[in-house]
This record gives sequence, C-alpha cells and structure tokens, in this order.
Amino acid sequence: MKNRVLVIDDDKDLCVLLERELKSEDFDVTVCNNGSTGLDVFSSCDFQLVVLDIMLPVMNGFDVDKVSGLRLGADDYLTKPFLMSEFIARVQSLIRRFTVFNNNTKKKIILNFKGLKIDVSLRSVFINDNQVYLTAKEFDLLYFLASNQGKVFTKEQIYTHVWNNEYSYDDRNIMSFVSKLRKKIKNEEFQIDYIQTIHGIGYRFNLEV
Repeated sequence: MKNRVLVIDDDKDLCVLLERELKSEDFDVTVCNNGSTGLDVFSSCDFQLVVLDIMLPVMNGFDVDKVSGLRLGADDYLTKPFLMSEFIARVQSLIRRFTVFNNNTKKKIILNFKGLKIDVSLRSVFINDNQVYLTAKEFDLLYFLASNQGKVFTKEQIYTHVWNNEYSYDDRNIMSFVSKLRKKIKNEEFQIDYIQTIHGIGYRFNLEV
C-alpha cells in the first residue's frame, strides 16, 4: 500500500512539481491550495505525511496545525527556494521514521515515573493523571531521554537522535526547546525536574523518579 502525502500550498506551479516528483517516488499525493480545504481533506483521510506551507490564503499553516489538533510542531522544514532532490530526501527520511515508529509501537508501551506517565503507543503524556499536550518533537525528545533514564547526552547527540539529522542548530535553540518542554511537564505537586541540566555537558532524564 502506498504512503499517502498531503501537500497544502497556494503556489500552484510548485504543487505541480511536488506532485509529479512525489508520484515518481511511488507516493499517493493529494494537493490543496488553501489551508481550509487542506484541513477538510486531512480530516477525511489518513495521511502518513503533511507538507504544509506557512503563508496560505484563507487559513495559514499555523492555524491549520492548531485547529486540526495535529500537535505536529514541525518535524522538519525547508525554506524556499529549495532543491527538489533535498525535498524528496527529507520526505523519504520522515516516512521511514514514521514506519519504524509505528512498527515498534503496535504493542502498548507505557513508561511510568513518579507523577509522569508516557504512553508511547498513543504518544500521550500525563502529569499526575492530567494529559499534557506536546508537539511531535517535544514528545520525541521526552521519550528519547526517558527511555535512556540517567544517561547524559550532549546537545549535539540530542539533535542527532531526535531530529535524525546532522547537528545544525546552535546550542541556544536546543536550550530553548528543552526549556519549553520543561515548562509543559513541570510537576508542581511533587516539585520534580524530570529533565536535568548537566552543566558543561548537556541533559539527562532524572534518575531518581
């Protein structure tokens, strides 16, 4: 069965190129030229990947993400103009990650810590039984650290494992990303810091929870 890709972009000429190239790689492609239509199509079908432009008519990319409840954040991004070969390579990489993750999570896997529960199969997180909504990358980061409890990772190692790419962020961006995740999973009841900073090295998941 072909992997299904939804392209939402108002640049019709670009959409023609993307559709042609994706189909040549054996993807099943659906194209929409505004955010509102794209949201309707997304709600009616199952897609393995959504290619979403930010500057869209009717409803922009940020609103599509928010209203659909995708909680995607951005698994990856490209600035225009971009090389078609790079775009296809990124798509194939994301599809591989999607396939591997789904094959590994058919069985129900739950990580339990003091005040924190991570349902890996449903990609859901709970603090004191209250669900916390994370972006896709926030979940990936939390799961990566929690599944390696106590092990210290440098910022470069975190980026390489979570973003599945060579390190290209500066340290401030990683620090900002970790800070946002910490705020979302802050446990006021138990006063627990699940993600600890190891000064001069990087981060680890708290070994004592």
